[in-house]
Amino acid sequence: MKRLLYILFFTFLGQMSFAQQLPLYSQYLYNKFLINPAHAGSDGFTSFNLTVREQWTSYPGSPKTYSFSYQTRFLKRGYRLQQNLFDQTVYRPKTLGKVGFGGYIFSDRHGLIARTGFQTTYSYHLWVQDYTQLSFGLALTGYHFIITADESNFKDPDEPWLNDNLRRGIFVPDIDFGVYLLNHYYDVGFSAQQLLGAIAKIGDDAYQSFRVDRHYYLFGSYTFPVRIKTELRPSVLLKMSEQIRPQADLGLTYVYGQTVWTGVSYRTGGSLVANIGVRYVNSRVYMTSFFVGYSYDFTLNEIQRATHGTHELTIAVKIGDSSKKFRWVDRM
Repeated sequence: MKRLLYILFFTFLGQMSFAQQLPLYSQYLYNKFLINPAHAGSDGFTSFNLTVREQWTSYPGSPKTYSFSYQTRFLKRGYRLQQNLFDQTVYRPKTLGKVGFGGYIFSDRHGLIARTGFQTTYSYHLWVQDYTQLSFGLALTGYHFIITADESNFKDPDEPWLNDNLRRGIFVPDIDFGVYLLNHYYDVGFSAQQLLGAIAKIGDDAYQSFRVDRHYYLFGSYTFPVRIKTELRPSVLLKMSEQIRPQADLGLTYVYGQTVWTGVSYRTGGSLVANIGVRYVNSRVYMTSFFVGYSYDFTLNEIQRATHGTHELTIAVKIGDSSKKFRWVDRM
């Protein structure tokens, strides 16, 4: 175990000036906000999402990601009196219903490398047609990056790389941007993350060579009504960066009555993903629904022999939910 950690540590140091990859989510369809800030408040609801992902379980130093997100839409609530140019008294909505807000906190660890941070998002939503919405999102992110090494992980406690400065870590601010197009039957989104590339760093000079690459996400899905209460939803996600080849998730989801989801997808590079989700509406809590989703990634290469696969769990609460889609139209 110590030998493995030792190898991982020095492998990272040798690549510290190269790309640092962002966490991967298999259930992005259930919470697109994690990969696109323009999604914040796009559905008109207030949502709380908890996502737990453990990759390559039982493998030493395997990636683990935890996130808790919140998003909402400032819908039209009440009116106020206002004088127009002709000195007439008119009623104006206090909010136009075009602004969304979101945020999340996260913890991501891979071997001896750990990131803990936050994101806060502002989004703006426009109607380009009767039932088609175009959204823009801008997010401010920040995270603490550190190498979580100590003498107990190494044979030589006097190893010069294990200095106090290196273990203090740095704080890295950054910016994300996204565009999102939403309709009854389809949605398409594009986002760019880590736009600053860790140009600004607050901390010790031991991390002077640390930088990150921009990541780009392009996703889309389409809903085909098959019969009453039954839908098929093909989807695709393309992930790109300045250092790695494009990676694609090609999926197909079966939806029954907006209460049960189950699907399968293939990730280029050698992974099969199976997922299932259940939505429960509590009649005692007005327009509030609860969602639980689970996915299992099976890796199609030799590392699968040494692991128990990848597990991802999502728990969500949505306030203002109902059986009617786009219900915020009535409140605009």
